[in-house]
Amino acid sequence: MTHDNTPEDRRPSLRDRMKPAEFLGIAVVLALFAGLIVLMSTREPILALIFFGVAFIATLVVLAMFALGFKPDEEERRDLAEQNGEHPELPGTDAGPDGPDTGPRNPHD
Repeated sequence: MTHDNTPEDRRPSLRDRMKPAEFLGIAVVLALFAGLIVLMSTREPILALIFFGVAFIATLVVLAMFALGFKPDEEERRDLAEQNGEHPELPGTDAGPDGPDTGPRNPHD
């Protein structure tokens, strides 16, 4: 039995917890593809390992940039507001006439 300080309703879902593993898996598959192509065409394992590493890192960077670029939907915004203590139903939040103060606004929204 584990005792977490996190309430049940605030724990991340399995899908949220597996997201980094999904990114790593996709990066490994694409890097293996690149490494195998280089190995089969040049027959040099060192060069194939170099291309594997470069493809792995490049894929992780590109996937991370795509993940950061997505706009959160309404459910994710609500979850972020609750985590930051900005939900109007939570005690101790400042809810002014325009609702809770969520900090700086994105000018692109």
